[in-house]
Amino acid sequence: MADHYPPGNYATGAKVWSQNCGRCHNIRDARELTDSQWYTTVFHMRIRAGLTGQESRDVLAFLTSSNKPHRKSIIGAVKVSSSSAAGKADGKAIFNQTCIACHGGDGKGTLPGAPDFTDPKGPLAQSDDVLIRHITDGFQSPGSPMAMPAKGGNTDLTAADIKAVLAYLHKFT
Repeated sequence: MADHYPPGNYATGAKVWSQNCGRCHNIRDARELTDSQWYTTVFHMRIRAGLTGQESRDVLAFLTSSNKPHRKSIIGAVKVSSSSAAGKADGKAIFNQTCIACHGGDGKGTLPGAPDFTDPKGPLAQSDDVLIRHITDGFQSPGSPMAMPAKGGNTDLTAADIKAVLAYLHKFT
């Protein structure tokens, strides 16, 4: 793949996958194929699905993310990506920008393996410390076909953003 093209976006790729590829293909563990096999598959199928080059790169970012080890993220960056007029991070806006493609507007998940945040015994029953670590570092539930990448694939998220998203997520329960 040429280096001068814009990189793919994980969240957009998840949305494109669910709106196009997921119609015909059962989502399986993305680690069943290597990155090079995903490149071949996506570029072959993009013609059939009518995907643009950028949409193809986005889908590749989504599918190949499970083949990469999750790096520990450092909390405490300076930039807040989405904030209200008062300068406080806006959890709903951040969720809608970063998380909604996989987790859905209702918090019930749009992809196989995405957790249901409305389930009282679901992931939000865990401590905030555990949830912050999962959001920050990425996480894959046992038996889930897909892993959530660190910071939902949005490397610009700060500690304040993550706490704001978590506060918003608690509204689902």
